[in-house]
Amino acid sequence: MKIVCDTNVIVSGMLFGGHSRTILMAVAQGRVEAFTSPELLHELREVLQRRKFRLKPEQIAAVMELVRESFTCVESGMVFSVIADDPDDDRVLEAAHASRASVIVSGDNHLLTLGGWRSVTVLSPADFVTAYLGR
Repeated sequence: MKIVCDTNVIVSGMLFGGHSRTILMAVAQGRVEAFTSPELLHELREVLQRRKFRLKPEQIAAVMELVRESFTCVESGMVFSVIADDPDDDRVLEAAHASRASVIVSGDNHLLTLGGWRSVTVLSPADFVTAYLGR
């Protein structure tokens, strides 16, 4: 199964655990094929640098390296304007389109409200774990 994880899922899984961590473990174990894009990697680095997380540069570098090793990076080539309230969320849709993912996993209400887009289902981490990882 091909998925795209929104930045909030990666941050939550790396720093806090829960369903997001379960998904990242499934990716690391090869049970799920996960995709990202240069734009999403850039966003991830920016989010990890926020003061509230108190991460050292070497910790940020380690997280980025883990993601690069576990996720396949795709170039979109397409620009979509679907989510007017938060156009940055369109980058997730672009990665899903480029990778031909069947699921976007996100905790973002703008994406979750879509429920689906084209042939892609949008699920929360909890719903993804229940539906696809049997927990």
